[in-house]
Amino acid sequence: MFFQFDSDEGRLCLVSEFELRTAKLATFAIWLNIVSVFGDWINIAVTFVVARGSVETFLAMHRVGSAGNTNSSTRPRKEKRLTYVLNESDDTKHCAGINCLAVLKSAVSDGSDYLFTGSRDGKLKRWALADDVPTCSATFESHVDWVNDAVLVGDNVLVSCSSDTTLKTWNALSTGTCTRTLRQHSDYVTCLAAAEKNSNIVASGGLGGEVFIWDIEAALASAAKCNDIADDDNPNGVNSSGNSLSKTSLHTISSSNNIAMHTTQTQGYIPIAAKGHKESVYALAMNEGGTLLVSGGTEKVVRVWDPRSGSKTLKLKGHTDNIRALLLDSSGRFCLSGSSDSMIRLWDLGQQRCVHSYAVHTDSVWALASTSTFSHVYSGGRDFSLYLTDLQTRESVLLCTGEHPIRQLALHDDSIWVASTDSSVHRWPAEGRNPQKIFRRGNSFLAGNLSFSRARVSLEGSTPVPVYKQPIVTIHGTPALVQHEVLNDRKHVLTKDASDSVKLWEITKGVVVEDYGKVSFEEKKEELFEMVSIPAWFTVDTRLGCLSVHLDTPQCFSAEMYSADLNIAGKPEDDKVNLARETLKGLLANWLIKRKQRLETPAVANGELLPGKDNGSRSHTHSRIEVDGSSETDGMVYPPFELSAVSPPSIITEGTNGGPWRKKITDLDGTEDEKDFPWWVLDCVLNNRLPPRENTKCSFYLHPCEGSTVQILTQGKLSAPRILRIHKGGVGERNLNKAVVSAQV
Repeated sequence: MFFQFDSDEGRLCLVSEFELRTAKLATFAIWLNIVSVFGDWINIAVTFVVARGSVETFLAMHRVGSAGNTNSSTRPRKEKRLTYVLNESDDTKHCAGINCLAVLKSAVSDGSDYLFTGSRDGKLKRWALADDVPTCSATFESHVDWVNDAVLVGDNVLVSCSSDTTLKTWNALSTGTCTRTLRQHSDYVTCLAAAEKNSNIVASGGLGGEVFIWDIEAALASAAKCNDIADDDNPNGVNSSGNSLSKTSLHTISSSNNIAMHTTQTQGYIPIAAKGHKESVYALAMNEGGTLLVSGGTEKVVRVWDPRSGSKTLKLKGHTDNIRALLLDSSGRFCLSGSSDSMIRLWDLGQQRCVHSYAVHTDSVWALASTSTFSHVYSGGRDFSLYLTDLQTRESVLLCTGEHPIRQLALHDDSIWVASTDSSVHRWPAEGRNPQKIFRRGNSFLAGNLSFSRARVSLEGSTPVPVYKQPIVTIHGTPALVQHEVLNDRKHVLTKDASDSVKLWEITKGVVVEDYGKVSFEEKKEELFEMVSIPAWFTVDTRLGCLSVHLDTPQCFSAEMYSADLNIAGKPEDDKVNLARETLKGLLANWLIKRKQRLETPAVANGELLPGKDNGSRSHTHSRIEVDGSSETDGMVYPPFELSAVSPPSIITEGTNGGPWRKKITDLDGTEDEKDFPWWVLDCVLNNRLPPRENTKCSFYLHPCEGSTVQILTQGKLSAPRILRIHKGGVGERNLNKAVVSAQV
């Protein structure tokens, strides 16, 4: 479909492909309307001027872009990227909003209870609650995007879901061991539900409109069986490809077809699919026995399923906006739903109708939690408020208010844990065993049955007074980064966090080099501006609440600096240092050490040495691939690229199979190979090779400074390869201060 701007009509008109082919000169405009976070409309105009001779090319480009990356496509295949995530010095804290909570009660009376938190920083954490001050006892790091929900299954299995489209299972009592990655969803996985008594059953829902029911025990057994087969094929316990990272194998990998990110890796296990949703799913709930499942989302209806077969049983209508939270009682007869229409509804599934509506909130309801008897409900949402409502009498009370929208709730004895879009978690009094104690204090109100009734009461100034002013306990997080700017030197990034604190990061070291406190971000950016030009060799985002630095080949290898400018001792000052290559060496320094140790250690099976391949046989012919540095320094990590051991970065990447993964650089054990890393990363780090590129030159003219009598002998254009260093030195008998300006193309 093509559009042409009609100046007479002042609007875009549809143009056929035939008309496009016969046009002598066609100007096409695509107008994209983007809604910003503040609701403003931003108009972006992209104009293509297509001459008659290039119309065929334009059409071909359009078709290729629409068809995707197929074998017949002439568009170059995009290589897999490597991302490293920079962590704050205190890595025991979350650095982004908390999306989910789960409480694990101790099996013994004097044992420690645990709280599990999942965050938008992509991590889960386990907090020991034995003392008044919760302590972080484990970090679960493997997801590569937001963690959206988590549930506990059985005695010690934690199941999480993420915007990376996966579910992961963990040993909840371990130091952070991921036992299985489940890939079936085609889009973000937003919610989970578990059957408390039937401890193997978990349901998952996502933005793709898919709902899957998993038997976790069967999925884990399937994975264990596949691992046993792999061990039989490789009895020495060492990855069979660990000795064969040759030049030939790496380039073979690089020319292969892309492996799809969402490749199903159920390894023989297929979950039950509950088909029926046409749009996104935001909420799930299951009864104790795992015989009933309810779901809700952007379709504004509550769907009821039989999770044993995945069949639909009924559909309940009543909400006027997205359904964001669901609860089922233990028997599966009653269901509670919270919606973006600000209403809470109580459904009788036996009668297939809504029996009560509660207008308690003034904005979207995002979280629900009920007492064990299903007589009272705690609710929170976008209005920053936590309410307690008696489902029978309709009496409601405002427990507390915060500074951020409430994302999830978890009852814990007589208190309740509250997660919000902030990186901290709060524990408030709740009287979960006897909620009537709170109502005896007064300040309660009667919940209306229409959404506008609650809003009208609020406008009239009858806002209820919160019962509690301060939480019992707060688990503090680190403020999320909300703004960033890459400086001209392409080594430093200026950031501002949610508390308005401004810091300067050095990305080649992965640390904060300056903490400026609460200052003007714009003024500090101007103050740090330098008149230098370095190619953009990386990109940055703060989606995870921290700095994520993305390296893509071949662009990442475009930046070089002289060793003198990097203050590298013992290296000729005019040696050129590739910033991306040295950064990769710094990131994988620990991996290289571990890999070398594994390759030098003879493999043993049944007490006998096993024959292996000659590690020294790897080809080192470099032919047309550019190589910098000598063999003595290829493995050296220079000081400007030594990454922090106190807060080591995490790597996010993928190889030829298995999908994206995330791990701290200090946790790499040396077994990772081309199945885990992109081929170009290994080629750079192991073989010291860079991808081929054009020999770019910088052209310039020499002109005397204004007022100078110096004669310029060369009148023509000059050129310099890649880096141009300009020194301002002495003129005649005068000595001037030396200044250095670097420029790159």
